[in-house]
Amino acid sequence: MARVREVIKEEVPPGSERAVFAGGCFWCLEANFQALPGVRGAINGYSGGEEVNPSYKEICDQQTGHREAVLVYYDPEKVGYEALLDVFWQSIDPTDSDGQFFDRGFSYTTAIFYLNEEQKRLAEASKQAVQTNFDRPVATAILPYVSFYEAEEYHQEFYQKSPRRYKDYSHASGREEYKRLVWEAILKQRADKKKGSV
Repeated sequence: MARVREVIKEEVPPGSERAVFAGGCFWCLEANFQALPGVRGAINGYSGGEEVNPSYKEICDQQTGHREAVLVYYDPEKVGYEALLDVFWQSIDPTDSDGQFFDRGFSYTTAIFYLNEEQKRLAEASKQAVQTNFDRPVATAILPYVSFYEAEEYHQEFYQKSPRRYKDYSHASGREEYKRLVWEAILKQRADKKKGSV
């Protein structure tokens, strides 16, 4: 794997495993991961491009080849990578190839950045499983992890720092409605199917 370029200021506890996901606006993705037991923290940033240490304005202007992303660090004794994948898929519209909800452009497109071959294997298997729920092709890319630059401080834990603005944004974007209408129906169908097979 190519040499990784990263700038991470937040201290990651020893013994933590890491995972990196791009799912549109990182504020929303971060909040969903932080709610998962076993996750020690999540860092909002920019991943996948060539530009060194880009700014938010450069990302928004689609100048750098980076996507908005979240680096999740977690306790592998309490939560596995597959559980993180579930949270990721259930936070996005995986069939949208041009962004996420009302955020448009490459920097808001979805991707799973794998840090090792096991993550790659699990990500590819999960993508195939998710595809069975949709008629349109799943657009999420599965890519090697090559770069991550921590976003500006005001983006970190935004859902806690500005809860009203975060709530207004997450609802206005259409993400929460999509999760309710699409993912809740998929999960119910899975549960009913499992119940019927017992």
